[in-house]
Amino acid sequence: MGTKKTQKASDYHEKAILEQLEDLADKLSIEVRYERFTGEGSLSTGGLCRVKDRHFFIINSKASTKEKVEALGAALSRFDLGSIYVRPGLREFLSRFRKNTASN
Repeated sequence: MGTKKTQKASDYHEKAILEQLEDLADKLSIEVRYERFTGEGSLSTGGLCRVKDRHFFIINSKASTKEKVEALGAALSRFDLGSIYVRPGLREFLSRFRKNTASN
């Protein structure tokens, strides 16, 4: 278990990644929405959906920052990012999801 200082640094890092993922989603014309999930299936973190020609990523607002990062990262890694500038660190982060998908 890390110290409080280490935990704060980790929290800050996760929040920074989440902001970068939200910016990337915007570049891809994906609307990210935070909604409170209730009822059956409320333990879900969220998911990507398409309505007509628009993409939405709906995230459980009660999910932890880490869960939000993982869910949004997994979804965005499926898109072609070749023509979009993505920070090298974020591109590397997203490549982990593609490797996991390819090995399954």
